[in-house]
Amino acid sequence: MKPWVIYSLYRVGIFAAAFTVLVLVGFQPWIAAIIAAIIGFCVAYLFLRGARDKVAEDLYTRRHGENEPSSDEEAEDR
Repeated sequence: MKPWVIYSLYRVGIFAAAFTVLVLVGFQPWIAAIIAAIIGFCVAYLFLRGARDKVAEDLYTRRHGENEPSSDEEAEDR
């Protein structure tokens, strides 16, 4: 599976868990959503470094294309 999908699922799961706990504790849903977003950001920043690094590497390779140019591309460049 692609790294950004895994990272996004982690982030959504953290948000959903925090939101559910906060609503069950008795917060209003809109306040719980704001607090859950802050909690999700903090937890992801502290504990999901490996997944975040994999996403960054994937974006870098897509942007810079680490593949060797084919003979057709070399011919076009000449």
